[in-house]
Amino acid sequence: MSGDSNVKALRENSLIDDEATTIHLTDMKPAVHKINLLTLNMHKGFNIFNRHFILPELRDAVRTLSMDLVFLQEVHGSHHHHAKSYERWPKIPQYEYLADSMWPEFSYGRNAVYPYGDHGNALLSKFPILRYENLDVSIGTIEQRGLLHSVLKVPGHHEIHAICVHLGLRESHRQQQLRLLCELIQRLPQSAPVVVAGDFNDWRKKANQVLSECGLTDVFSATFGKPARSFPARWPILCLDRIYIRNMGFSNPEVLYHRPWSHLSDHAPLAVEVIL
Repeated sequence: MSGDSNVKALRENSLIDDEATTIHLTDMKPAVHKINLLTLNMHKGFNIFNRHFILPELRDAVRTLSMDLVFLQEVHGSHHHHAKSYERWPKIPQYEYLADSMWPEFSYGRNAVYPYGDHGNALLSKFPILRYENLDVSIGTIEQRGLLHSVLKVPGHHEIHAICVHLGLRESHRQQQLRLLCELIQRLPQSAPVVVAGDFNDWRKKANQVLSECGLTDVFSATFGKPARSFPARWPILCLDRIYIRNMGFSNPEVLYHRPWSHLSDHAPLAVEVIL
């Protein structure tokens, strides 16, 4: 039997596939009961008004927080023009550059594709990502929006669902997209832990009412009686970003609006500790 045939036979006769191996190895680790997470619209690596390319500084800032999960919106997978124009532009996708050695797992969903590049949502994870899909929730052709749904294997738990969100600027579009998000949530196992985070563009504060119908709780509204103010980063007035949970507890929700965060994007990040 040739070497190639040997390899083929081993693959065909293997009793466990890659996902099963990941689950087994993860289950051997101590159970995890708390997860620190961050969500940020990173403005494609530029600061407010696109004055400076600050992705390296953003990476340094995110790394100092030691988050377990990082939900990102407006992340470039590629941009050929910027790669030629900015000396510090990474040779790898922005989400991979940010993940570096701290987050061994990442998923990416392209929302907008154009001749010179693409951008979308990303999740950086310290836990294995078993599978993921990007759901196109664009309404019309003007804005490309998506829901990046990743399924995580966290030690001591079956599956945890993490959904990274970026919704439209128009109220009518957001209402339709919120309904699509609810439909996704309702298809998940009733007892499954779920966290949904991202840029909802919900400055009119309509999302909580819709999402409560599918069992989601906004951690900031539950703590402070209203959603978090996150935009613009230097003087947060509008409540655009959210963190929602289902079948989880939480503690210490926080808006990071001080330096360096006030100068690293047009949105301020939101952070929280969720409890399993």
